[in-house]
Amino acid sequence: MAAPPKHALAKWEKVRSFALGLPSAGEEFPWGDTVVKVNKKIFVFMGVTDGSYPLGVGVKLKDEAMHAHALSCPGAEPSGYGLGKAGWVQIPLAQKGAPSAEVLCDWVEESYRTIATKKLIAELEAR
Repeated sequence: MAAPPKHALAKWEKVRSFALGLPSAGEEFPWGDTVVKVNKKIFVFMGVTDGSYPLGVGVKLKDEAMHAHALSCPGAEPSGYGLGKAGWVQIPLAQKGAPSAEVLCDWVEESYRTIATKKLIAELEAR
């Protein structure tokens, strides 16, 4: 197993820090994967960093333009286990042409907004 490329890992760390900085967000490790949840619901799948799978993030994008943009990224695909039907997209981070950390953070925030309560969204907007 090869370690993930440093640029992809740096991007992963930025996205993880951003996600954990959102109101009431918390990290858990079901199935050995890293996920970030709000209200006991996952809003970003962070996967694993041990090199056993390509480094990537999974987000739920209800906004059609964001969803289409995410799917246009190299290697991106609807998430497995039927999650793709609900708007979930899996985006690899190490591929040439992968989105920037800033774009990924926008998508993480969009995913958060689809799952968080109105009260938490108001808290986010008040920042």
